[in-house]
Amino acid sequence: MNRIIVQKFGGTSVADTDKIKNVAKIVIREKENGNDVVVVVSAMGHTTDYLVKMAKDLTTTPSEREMDMLLSTGEGVSIALLAMAIQSQGYDAISYNAIQAGIYTENIHSKARITDIKTDKIKSQLAQGKIVVVAGFQGMTEDYEITTLGRGGSDTSAVALAAALNATRCDIYTDVEGVYTTDPRIVPKASRLEEISYDEMLELAHAGANVLHPRSVETAKHSNVQMRVRSSFNLNNLGTLITGVEKMEIYKPVTGVAADLSQARIVVCNVPDRPGVAAKIFSCLADKKISVDMIIQSYARKISNTNDIAFTVNGCDLDKTLETLDELKTELNSDEVEVDTDIAKVSIVGAGMIDRPGIASKMFETFAKQGINIKMISTSEIKISCLVNKEDAKRAVQALHDVFELNSDVVADVKGTLPDV
Repeated sequence: MNRIIVQKFGGTSVADTDKIKNVAKIVIREKENGNDVVVVVSAMGHTTDYLVKMAKDLTTTPSEREMDMLLSTGEGVSIALLAMAIQSQGYDAISYNAIQAGIYTENIHSKARITDIKTDKIKSQLAQGKIVVVAGFQGMTEDYEITTLGRGGSDTSAVALAAALNATRCDIYTDVEGVYTTDPRIVPKASRLEEISYDEMLELAHAGANVLHPRSVETAKHSNVQMRVRSSFNLNNLGTLITGVEKMEIYKPVTGVAADLSQARIVVCNVPDRPGVAAKIFSCLADKKISVDMIIQSYARKISNTNDIAFTVNGCDLDKTLETLDELKTELNSDEVEVDTDIAKVSIVGAGMIDRPGIASKMFETFAKQGINIKMISTSEIKISCLVNKEDAKRAVQALHDVFELNSDVVADVKGTLPDV
């Protein structure tokens, strides 16, 4: 069998039939290079948004099972049209939905995780010289229930398939030319990175960079799948290679700057200062599939023997989070929950930070000079994140990009908005 290359194309790349024809040419080019090709595609353009709107027109509380049934139809259109476009160019192609492709997930609707991929059927078609087009974003349970993978699902589908097929590489095609040091819409002279490590990309993705979803990067790192992010519209540009840090040469402490404007900060006030309270809060949130990001617990007040627990969640989980906390109100004996949605998380990321002092102080000094107040701070070995007012986010990103000398000599060529992943 030839080398296997997995290609993934997002909704912007297959938004209409002309773009689907362009994708077909890219796929065929890879096939003509002597590789076996598996293609993963998302729903066309804003199809998913349109389907969600139709559901909400019928009911404000659609069941998650039926939403998965509905949303999974979007990719069905894309895979069939792309297979037809490839066939029209004289190449043999076949489209598979998740059931046909053997993509199994856990029994959870709307945010399922892939548990296994049976690749026999795909490998059989590749052996016959066919290009296999697979629906991203979806899977099935052991009892053949349709599930969807949630945000970033198509990227995750592609990487998981690459791992299961032992592919040489997984290429993520989009409408930007790779991974940049920051959002080029904020800093026009952002630099395109030739390569970046899994860990750095993972931290940037968690910090708000919208090029790749964290789940896809986690899967790539775990399975040691090399990824390349590149443009569907400029094939001469090889984009950004995502690989292990041991294969990179690190020259700068900071690789990139990211801002996440989708966060909400919640403060549970005056909870009892005793063992098990924090565990109760966050285990209940975990049971509801709510991911928590930054966490701070204040010192105990000696007189009342209480403290405050502050944390951040994604804005789309805010209502569910507040409902969960309301259910715990009596048990926690908390008298108030404060909510702040006018915030942004601004982060710097870089493998070169490890064992290099002064990076945090430089970040904080930069904010001070800009008159930007910091509300919360969290750190890891290769990331420092600060919560600031939303109106300060753009200025913070620009200032950090300048102070850590990440600017390019040329203005980034951004043909569209950053992709929906």
